[in-house]
Amino acid sequence: MANAEKTAVIDELTGKFNTSSGAVLTEYRGLTVAQLSELRGKLSGNATFTVTKNTLAKVAATNAGLGEAVAPLLSGPSAIAFVDGDVAQAAKGLLDFAKANPLLVIKGGVLDGKALTAAEIGKLADLEPREVLLAKLAGAMKASMAGAAATFNALPTQMALLADALRAKVEAGSPAPAQAAAAEAGPADADTAEAATAQADTVPADTGATESQTQD
Repeated sequence: MANAEKTAVIDELTGKFNTSSGAVLTEYRGLTVAQLSELRGKLSGNATFTVTKNTLAKVAATNAGLGEAVAPLLSGPSAIAFVDGDVAQAAKGLLDFAKANPLLVIKGGVLDGKALTAAEIGKLADLEPREVLLAKLAGAMKASMAGAAATFNALPTQMALLADALRAKVEAGSPAPAQAAAAEAGPADADTAEAATAQADTVPADTGATESQTQD
């Protein structure tokens, strides 16, 4: 391979490492061209499966800042699944194919710049599709917002009921003003208070009578 061609391949791989959300490194020794084509079809929409030379992939990974995570996995005939879609679906596609075609060996990978073991990639495959997780999250948020809205809507009614209850309690438990004054004044003062009240009630009538007599 000419130097210019090697440089082009390295640049392409570096770009894939930089722009992909993850990469899964595999060994494909013994797989036929037809089987590799079938695997690419299974990964379509979620990942691209690229057969590469280890030396060039190491340089590209180093250029992308992933040398320490990727270099140890580059041994034997290597191919890299660059994930550009649903990570869980890409991992599931690789694992399902590997179960049916044991010659495909998943060695590990990287996700968001962090190294992953083959076992961790297997756990990713057990996750639900991104669309399902988003739908569940949206449902949970909608239910939470509906509950909050119902609580806020109920507050005015609850406050009105509380105010009515307090008003009824006050009216039922408080004595009439005159009775309260008599109760606080005591027996002797109560008579005086009542007499004063009676006299106050008769003053306007007497005054009116005097004015009438005066005019006559």
